[in-house]
Amino acid sequence: MSGNTSQTTKNQLPNDLLDLIQAIECLPREYQEQVMNPLNRVVDYTRRRRRILDLIQEALGQLRLDMKYLMFDLEATKRERDSYKEGFGNE
Repeated sequence: MSGNTSQTTKNQLPNDLLDLIQAIECLPREYQEQVMNPLNRVVDYTRRRRRILDLIQEALGQLRLDMKYLMFDLEATKRERDSYKEGFGNE
């Protein structure tokens, strides 16, 4: 197969696509050449989709962390406000 379906790339592909690549590699060379371009497009699309999904998951993880910091900050601000209110009430 071509460089688009190297061993490192194959490790990142779904099993169904790996099975398809393996089946195509068993075909005679002339048939392999006929399906090479569509196969490479599918492999590229799958890798792009995986990268996008990874970016989305990373962004969601960062959003969760940011929300935790914001909730902590909100609670700290409420405590400070309540403490100031108590201080003004005692005077």
